[in-house]
Amino acid sequence: MTRGRIRSKIRRSNLYTFSCLRPQTTDTEGPNAVQGSRVVHCNQPQLHLKKPLKYCSNFISTTKYNVVTFLPKAIFEQFRRVANLYFLLAAVLSLTPISPFTPVSMIAPLAFVVGLSMAKEALEDSRRFVQDMKVNLRKVSVHKGDGVFGYRPWHKIRVGDVLKVEKDQFFPADLLLLSSSYEDGICYVETMNLDGETNLKVKRCLETTLSLNDDESFKDFLGKIRCEDPNPSLYTFVGNLEYDRQVFPLDPTQILLRDSKLRNTAFVYGVVVFTGHDSKVMQNATKSPSKRSTIEKKMDYIIYILFTLLVLISLISSLGFAVKTKYQVPDWWYLQPKKPDGVFDPTNPSLSGFYHLITALILYGYLIPISLYVSIEVVKVLQATFINQDRHMYDEESGNTAQARTSNLNEELGQVDTILSDKTGTLTCNQMDFLKCSIAGTAYGVHSSEVEVAAVQQMAIQEEDVDLSNFPKRRGGRHVSRDNVERASEIELETVITSSNENDLKPTIKGFSFEDRRLMNGNWSKEPNADVHLLFFRILAICHTAIPEYNEATGSFTYEAESPDEGAFLVAAREFGFEFFRRTQSSVFVRERYTNSGEPVEKEYKILNLLDFTSKRKRMSVIVQDQEGQILLLCKGADSIIFDRLSKNGKVYEETTTKHLNEYGEAGLRTLALAYRKLEESQYATWNNEFQKAKTSIGGDREAMLERISDMMERELILVGATAVEDKLQKGVPQCIDKLAQAGLKIWVLTGDKMETAINIGFACSLLRQGMKQICITTTNSDALVKDGKEGAKENILNQITNATQMIKLEKDPHAAFALIIDGKTLGYVLDDNMKHQFLGLAVDCASVICCRVSPKQKAEVTRLVKEGTGKTTLAIGDGANDVGMIQEADIGVGISGVEGMQAVMASDFSIAQFRFLERLLVVHGHWCYKRIAQMVCYFFYKNIAFGLTLFYFEAFAAFSGQSIYDDWYMLLFNVILTSLPVISLGVFEQDVSSEVCLQFPALYQQGPKNLFFDWYRILGWMGNGLYSSLVIFFLNIVIFYDQAFRVGGETADMEAVGTTMFTCIIWAVNCQIALTMSHFTWIQHLLVWGSIVTWYLFLFLYGMMSPLISGNAYQILVEVLGPAPIYWAATLLVTITCNLPYLAHISFQRCFNPMDHHIIQEIKYYKKDIEDRHMWTRERSKARQETKIGFTARVEAKIRQLRGRLQKKHSSNLSAS
Repeated sequence: MTRGRIRSKIRRSNLYTFSCLRPQTTDTEGPNAVQGSRVVHCNQPQLHLKKPLKYCSNFISTTKYNVVTFLPKAIFEQFRRVANLYFLLAAVLSLTPISPFTPVSMIAPLAFVVGLSMAKEALEDSRRFVQDMKVNLRKVSVHKGDGVFGYRPWHKIRVGDVLKVEKDQFFPADLLLLSSSYEDGICYVETMNLDGETNLKVKRCLETTLSLNDDESFKDFLGKIRCEDPNPSLYTFVGNLEYDRQVFPLDPTQILLRDSKLRNTAFVYGVVVFTGHDSKVMQNATKSPSKRSTIEKKMDYIIYILFTLLVLISLISSLGFAVKTKYQVPDWWYLQPKKPDGVFDPTNPSLSGFYHLITALILYGYLIPISLYVSIEVVKVLQATFINQDRHMYDEESGNTAQARTSNLNEELGQVDTILSDKTGTLTCNQMDFLKCSIAGTAYGVHSSEVEVAAVQQMAIQEEDVDLSNFPKRRGGRHVSRDNVERASEIELETVITSSNENDLKPTIKGFSFEDRRLMNGNWSKEPNADVHLLFFRILAICHTAIPEYNEATGSFTYEAESPDEGAFLVAAREFGFEFFRRTQSSVFVRERYTNSGEPVEKEYKILNLLDFTSKRKRMSVIVQDQEGQILLLCKGADSIIFDRLSKNGKVYEETTTKHLNEYGEAGLRTLALAYRKLEESQYATWNNEFQKAKTSIGGDREAMLERISDMMERELILVGATAVEDKLQKGVPQCIDKLAQAGLKIWVLTGDKMETAINIGFACSLLRQGMKQICITTTNSDALVKDGKEGAKENILNQITNATQMIKLEKDPHAAFALIIDGKTLGYVLDDNMKHQFLGLAVDCASVICCRVSPKQKAEVTRLVKEGTGKTTLAIGDGANDVGMIQEADIGVGISGVEGMQAVMASDFSIAQFRFLERLLVVHGHWCYKRIAQMVCYFFYKNIAFGLTLFYFEAFAAFSGQSIYDDWYMLLFNVILTSLPVISLGVFEQDVSSEVCLQFPALYQQGPKNLFFDWYRILGWMGNGLYSSLVIFFLNIVIFYDQAFRVGGETADMEAVGTTMFTCIIWAVNCQIALTMSHFTWIQHLLVWGSIVTWYLFLFLYGMMSPLISGNAYQILVEVLGPAPIYWAATLLVTITCNLPYLAHISFQRCFNPMDHHIIQEIKYYKKDIEDRHMWTRERSKARQETKIGFTARVEAKIRQLRGRLQKKHSSNLSAS
């Protein structure tokens, strides 16, 4: 889009009423005292190269490691894990004579596991490094001396440098604004990265530096800044500028913060005050906390159990060995007991037992799965790759994909209980659309809000399975079928009216979705009360602070406004024929297209005063004089404020307008009332004298005086009408919230917006609905509370919480729903230790919770309260720097990668482009990842117990000698190759149901929060299965081979033959077990599962072919010893079947008599009942959702209950009448 040059000669500072006056100068002899020791020499950065003025560089690093610290820190991280520490000790001991294994069999697996984990850490940290370097290498224009500016990378900027920042560039450091392209030194700044707000902030320089407005003027510029030390406060700044032998006090209006963006201003000059990690945005950055998933934490307890088992059987083994050494070794002459070596010393059995304890701890170490951690990390990286590559989470508009920024929390996505969401930019686009209006008591606008359209669609889906192509779209959609409209109207939803075909072809206008022929194309002049309509449109076109920009591409004007609402009003005024096209210092110009003459007329309105909007005033007024000399006060504001200020003859349309406002509010629209007042010149002159006195006064009560005098003027108003704009929800937000609610998730909204806005969006998202009882916890300003102070306020809030809790407990209607709404000021009291648990108890009992006017710190505190108070998994989602705190505090942080700002994404664990993708991230990927990891971990412990305990049984069988029945290479390959790939395929590819079914049956998600697949019952069940398998594998093989020949020649089996047969049985049993565990097979899983078994035989063949110096007793073990023996193959078959029979019986019984939800769905899909019997499939889908009181589904069900109640009442009255 080509944007015209901004009018740089507008002295905007004159327009603002409630802005501070320009700072007063003070003498050099008595400068204002500044707390802080920082001294900045302007335009002399070389003076800051040595102490005490040596400040940090502008280089930013968010990495965990650097080249020097990587090795020590990464090794320390790896050996913080208890299991790795154990294996390190075992590897060291393997170098001693008491080890039952060769050193390579212990060191190689440990080196492989630790090396792979460190490589993963390096890869993830390198990505952070690349992101940092992208920021550090951005270029900005810097004064190099003699009035010459040149570009330099951000990381080379120093304190004291003078920078020239151009339009749409980010500020590379915290700067003191010296001048701008505007004559009076103002500039517009977007602080979305800092506070999440997209509306522009006005900054203004000191009057004394206004002349520094070109490159040459900095040739001899010198000055000194004394200011506060680096601190995280974004909204305060204390300092002085010593310039031209005077001292000027500085305040936040002169400070441009790093990562904010210059908008609507051609250029600014500024001097660097804080660089790098001293800047306020970096001072606000917190170290990313170390997050661990619930499953990983539970794994530690399982490891402790296995350690306990390991120590127990090692103690038994060493005790048995000590007894054998004392009583039986002296009789075993072949061991030469008379020449003891410490290990076999009949004279000192205690020492021999101690040595054997160490041997046993190493020997039975296979109970602890060394490859578990590395396998899980490999699986999680592959799972993260699938998340990143999911096309259904690709946003075409921005080109952004979903990103798993850390793979450690994949399974945690499947166990979320509560979602804490930001509003602006997360749920909404912060793009306002003018949709409806009420003028002179008549409602206009036939397009429906997204809430209404989605409700109609949802109702039709609830009634019967119909073709959605007949449903209406927002604009440019098809007609609504008559049946569907009638069905919707039966449940008292507003009938959706779509435009005709010719209107459907009209291009979409950003900010304007209004459609009504009665007002468009000048038809408003034919309406009754056309003069009121004229005033309505003029208020829209005049009452604002925006600046127009001519767009050469479209041939029309666009507007840079301080709020999206204001921009929408100006676009609406333009489309109605009242185009605001120019602003000067004292006037606005409007081109009116539809006049009595039929020709467009340009009208000038002189701006006499502008009474700006504040959150306290909740209104904005402008006093103008038209070309006829008539003075008018034009006002727009919250209806509650405007209606209280109406004159007696100004309430003609109050009743009907109030009705329309209520309807708009129910549709989730943001509303404002419009009014005006005609003023006499004498009346205005008298008031203006008072106003100017207040404006130029200096003192603490200046703002109060201005407020009082403004309030005097904003009285006796005449109501004109009301507007209804839609804060457009991001695409798919209502449907996503509905699906998440059906999945049993609780949703809290934490927003910096005012309460009215948050409530409107609550209705738009169906977090609130008509009939839901709203509990508003607020602080009141009564005289009693003022006297009692903080304690009185606390007591009052506590009473409100107690009463609300009691009300919920006494509620008898099972369908009653409660919504809790609280503001930031009240939260300040509530988050106190004495009250927060009562508040949390109330919040948990409510269907939805909305916190308004909350600060970034409060967002983090609320998140911590929910996380720690409920003990359940929390997920925080946001898009701005103000959301970083709660994103880092939550168990899982999700950042929205919007058009602007990446701070939330950089702090997050996962990033998505739109809120709607959260549905798929949780309900599909979260569900899959949880079940995959849970089953994988359980299986890992099963196979290691099944394998490790056979070593203990043989120990007991062989007089606790410390002899292993297996070859060292068998044991080395067991975890690393022969059983690792099938379990990785389970963790990566397993699906109990497809992604489509996950979305159709959202209640399946509750298997995660309820932890059905990783509770102690299931964990101990798998351990028991491992114990059973180990007993079968060892004793069945011993029984088969103990005292009978296994070859034609009559040879009996030696230890190598029995050990190889047992190992073959283990490989078959555990791989068949994992095949039974899988619900979903791909060719990859078949290849890895059955390929692992083939690999074992291939290894046995090749290993046996090697020289006896390498293969030892395993020389030709398969070809000559076991292969020709039928008993080897028969034993393998018998043991494998016996090991897996109980599990097969268990899952068969469960599916037949106690099936889980996914079992039923699998059976329906297998027999294709979803295709053959659609009615049954739809019925099952309607059952498969958690009972919820929020979302469109809950709204529809409430409407249906309401309708049924009325029908029953009507039926009863008919019966009584007859």
